[in-house]
Amino acid sequence: MQLVKQIIPKHKLTFLLFAVLPMFCFSQENSPYSRYGVGNILPAGNIANRSMGGISAGVTDPATINTVNPATYGNLVLTTLDIGIEYDGRTINSTNPVGNFKSNNGIISYLQVGFPLLYGNKKAIKNQTGWGLTFGLKPISRINYKVSNLGSISNDTTNTIYEGNGGVNEAFIGTALKIKNFSVGFNSGYLFGSKDYNTKLSLANDSADYFYSSNYQTTTHFGGVFLDAGMQYAIKIKEGFIRLGAYGNLKRQYNATKDDLRETFSYNSTSGAIVKIDSIFENAGQKGKVVLPSTIGAGFTIEKPHVLLGADFESTNWDAYRFFGEKDFVKNSWLGKFGIQYFPSPTGSSKYFNNVRYRAGFSFGNDYIDVDNSMPIYTISLGGTFPLKLRHSFYDHQYSFMNLSLEYGKRGNNSNIIKENTFRVGVGFSLSDIWFTREKYQ
Repeated sequence: MQLVKQIIPKHKLTFLLFAVLPMFCFSQENSPYSRYGVGNILPAGNIANRSMGGISAGVTDPATINTVNPATYGNLVLTTLDIGIEYDGRTINSTNPVGNFKSNNGIISYLQVGFPLLYGNKKAIKNQTGWGLTFGLKPISRINYKVSNLGSISNDTTNTIYEGNGGVNEAFIGTALKIKNFSVGFNSGYLFGSKDYNTKLSLANDSADYFYSSNYQTTTHFGGVFLDAGMQYAIKIKEGFIRLGAYGNLKRQYNATKDDLRETFSYNSTSGAIVKIDSIFENAGQKGKVVLPSTIGAGFTIEKPHVLLGADFESTNWDAYRFFGEKDFVKNSWLGKFGIQYFPSPTGSSKYFNNVRYRAGFSFGNDYIDVDNSMPIYTISLGGTFPLKLRHSFYDHQYSFMNLSLEYGKRGNNSNIIKENTFRVGVGFSLSDIWFTREKYQ
């Protein structure tokens, strides 16, 4: 990290935020803010919960898998395959220079499977006991940016391109036990990430024969085991429940390996491809640590037959973040979430749209990036859960849905040099159908 700061001194860091190239229009996802920390943090919840502002602590739905609060696995009723995909369009508005740039990106949000381990057990039903198991894969963050700056050396114009890629992902397995109104659960697995930073310096007019273009590259890989925990408690009220939930994890430290490379290169005059000339410095296999912060969240839902209301509050201690001993430009963050769901016919109806669950929500907070003043974040969301087949009863083994979320988010305000507006469409499929159930015949 110290080497990166030598390449991009602190007093020049803000130019990463406004020297944005029009090439944003042609890449998968360009965000100059993803240069810092572990990149842009992706929404953690499933598609259904994200359409309610992302509330998760007190949400229990046997048709979806809520990995934010693993205590909910104890409420699984049928084996469920849960898949989420999303597309986002990002608009970056810059005040210096004035302009806006667009990019888009599509990713798999999660792939997860949940099993009710006590399904059909008469003793478990009598004792109001549930036990669930879940495993899956999901991305946590993404790094993707490419920005440029024009300068001068000895009356020649230089072009410096800053580029980064990477992110954090996790493979997890989780379990939860529910005893009457109380549930407790855990997620564990392997977290792995990478950060690949490049700084390319070249002459724009190439009048100096003695000058070679140079590339400064730092590549880091890190990974290790993680553990998350959650709990949930249901309080019976008239025609419904109040559910209280909490989730979180402790500060985690992971082994990391970093490679530094400094080389000269030229551009092929015909194809424009980079042609390596010579390596002037290489330091491979440096060992270090990446420290990720602790997170804690809590919330509640008020659940009635037709309506669900809920709120969450989440806080992350980014002051504890370290990358090879360096803090980076991050700070503690928080996020408040609010959501509502309306279900016209919870007992079933012959009319399709009476079986749809309609959702809305919003969230607001303070981003963890600490470069260009304090950066507020806001999101509003709409969506619903649409049955793929009308069912006759909850236990007819045909319990599959499509979840849809539409989210519009703003990052930054008029005090920030760069503001990001994001429109995200998420589609999820919760499949708990007959092919997951072994039928018995007499």
